[in-house]
Amino acid sequence: MDAHPTRDPGHGGPPWPRRWQWAAREPGGGLPWRSTLLVAVLVLVGTGFAAHNQPGRLALDVLGRALLLLACAPLILRHRHPVPVVFGVSAATLGYLAAGYPYGPVFAAVAVACFAAVVHGHRRAAWWALGLLWAGHLLLAHWLYRWLPPAGDGPAPWGQELPVAAFAVAILAAAELARVRREQWAKERAERAAAERRRADEERLRIARELHDVLAHSLSVINVQAGVGLALLDADPAQARTALTTIKAASKEALGEVRQVLDTLRAPGDAPRAPAPGLDRLPELVEQAAAAGLTVRTRDEGRRRRLPPGTELAAFRIVQEALTNVVRHSGSRTAEVVLGYGPDALVLSVDDEGPATGGDAGGSGNGLAGMRERAAALGGTIEAGTRPDGGFRVRATLPVRPEEPS
Repeated sequence: MDAHPTRDPGHGGPPWPRRWQWAAREPGGGLPWRSTLLVAVLVLVGTGFAAHNQPGRLALDVLGRALLLLACAPLILRHRHPVPVVFGVSAATLGYLAAGYPYGPVFAAVAVACFAAVVHGHRRAAWWALGLLWAGHLLLAHWLYRWLPPAGDGPAPWGQELPVAAFAVAILAAAELARVRREQWAKERAERAAAERRRADEERLRIARELHDVLAHSLSVINVQAGVGLALLDADPAQARTALTTIKAASKEALGEVRQVLDTLRAPGDAPRAPAPGLDRLPELVEQAAAAGLTVRTRDEGRRRRLPPGTELAAFRIVQEALTNVVRHSGSRTAEVVLGYGPDALVLSVDDEGPATGGDAGGSGNGLAGMRERAAALGGTIEAGTRPDGGFRVRATLPVRPEEPS
C-alpha cells in the first residue's frame, strides 16, 4: 500500500471506506507515485515483449507508448479520486486497443484502478467501468475492426472472450475480498477502541467512587471532631485533646487510602501495595463513628464467611457511606448495621432513628449515586429511603456468584 488511514473510525473519523482519508508513507505529498511508476514500467516493458508475438497488430511506436502512459498516469490520484480515475484508465485503455496496438499488461492499470475504486467503496463505478471496457472491446474486436487499424485485420475469435471475462471477474472478486477484509479490520479496530474507552471510563468512575467514599467519610469525622474541639477548647481541654487526636488519626488514615488510590494512577499495571478494604475492617468504621459521637451496633444474620474481594470492598464502602450520611444528615446518635449472609447474596442494611437535621437525610448526591453504582457493578441493588417511624434505611443486596473465589 502507498498510504494509510489518518483517522481511526473508532475515534470519530469519517465512516470507512467511502470517506477514507489517506496520508503518504512516501515523501511525495501523499500521492502513490512509487506504485504508479512501477505499474507504468511494468506496462511499458511487458507490452514491448508481448508485441513480438503479435505480428498482426501495429508496432509499438511513440504514440502507442504515449497511450500506455496515459492509461497509467491517472493511477497517481486513485486514492483521492477513485471514480474519475477508474473511468479515465478504462477509456485510455480502450483508446489504446482501438488504435490497433498489441495486447499486453495494459490491463494491469485497469485492475489497479478497479481495485482502488472497490476498496474505497465505489464498487458500482468499478463494475460500470469494467463492463463498458469489455463492451467496447467486443465492439472493436467483432464489428468496428473493419474501419480501425491495422488494415486488413479480421474479427477476433469468440473463444478469447472467455478469458477476458474471467479476468474481469477475478479483478472484481479480489477487490471485493480486500474491501470486506478492510471493513472487518476497521470494525474490529473500532470495537477495540470502544472497549478501551469503556475500560478507561470504568476505571475513572471506580477511582472517583473510592476518593469520594474515603474523603467524605474521613472529612465528616474530622468536621464533627473539629466542632467538638472548638467548643471544648477552653471549658474542657482534655476532651478537646481527644477530639484533636481523633482528627489526626482520621486524617492519617484518609491520606493513606488516598495515596493507595493515587498509586494505581501512577502505575496502572502494578498490583496494589495494600489489600482493598473489606468487612474485616468494619470495627474500624465503628470506632471512627464512635469518635464522631455515633454509636453503631453491628449484627450478623446467617453464617459469616469470606466473600469475593469485589463484594467485600463494595459492602465496606456502602456501609462507610451510609454511616457518613448518618453523621452528616441525621439527628440520631445511634445506627445499626446488619449483615445478612445468604447462600447466593449478601444483604446489608444500615438504619438510624432519625430525624433528618437538614437537607436530604439520605444524602441523595454523589454518595447515594456511588453506592448504587457499586451495587450495580456486581449485579446488585440499593434501596434507600425514609422508614415509617421517621428513621432512614439503606439496604443493599449484593449477589455472590458461586464461581467467584471466596
